[in-house]
Amino acid sequence: MGVKITVIMGIYNCAGTLSEALDSLLAQTYSDWNAVLCDDGSSDDTYRIASGYAEKYPDRFILIKNEHNMGLNHTLNRCLELASGEYIARMDGDDISLPTRFEAEAGFLDAHPQYSVVSTPMIYFNENGEWGRGTAGGEVTAKDFVHGSPFCHAPCMVRSGAYAAVGGYSTDRRTLRAEDYDLWFRMYELGYKGYNLDVPLYKMRDDENAYHRRKLKYCFNEAFVRANGFKRLKLPIYDYVFVLRPLIVGLLPKRLYMFLHHRKKR
Repeated sequence: MGVKITVIMGIYNCAGTLSEALDSLLAQTYSDWNAVLCDDGSSDDTYRIASGYAEKYPDRFILIKNEHNMGLNHTLNRCLELASGEYIARMDGDDISLPTRFEAEAGFLDAHPQYSVVSTPMIYFNENGEWGRGTAGGEVTAKDFVHGSPFCHAPCMVRSGAYAAVGGYSTDRRTLRAEDYDLWFRMYELGYKGYNLDVPLYKMRDDENAYHRRKLKYCFNEAFVRANGFKRLKLPIYDYVFVLRPLIVGLLPKRLYMFLHHRKKR
């Protein structure tokens, strides 16, 4: 018999932060969960650290690895193959889930069968501490897809049936780094719905390294996902101007991008 929640984690070169992330799972007030961790070809001690947790907590952590780096979409699909939970939760190896996250999200899905996705806003932090908070709340409609992904991916929890219905994450290279946005489009196309809680229950590490992972080719990927997704949801033609937004953002100078990014999240 499976657990209520399976956490899927793609881990890659996060040796310095992984213990804090996994400890935040062990500190959850909700106890009916396990986690599938897949190392995506790390070159540091990530796999060794994860192995220690899998050995110490065999009922909690299942660990697998890719022979080489394959990307988050392939990696999460491998995790889904081993997931036994009724609900599938996400988590990243450099972030922190607050203690009541699973209790709140699972409780919401238990009480609201009409929704298949639930997520929360995030608290943003770096080496100097917390610097910003996201805002969200309420039912997500098709119109909410226009300006960007309507759900924070890392703190989401999704019914396993919704993942199965869309076949998991797309492995099309044009969706890489926008695989969550693409996932939501495909779920909504099939009639699945979601909701954002209004209380932040997840801390996302957003520092200098996060900026350097943002490459122009991934902005093109997001533009592709937007155009394809808008078509899936039959959004009005005038919304297609927002397909260009990630390309414009991707061309901003670093200093301007960081200023606008921090101002938006503060």
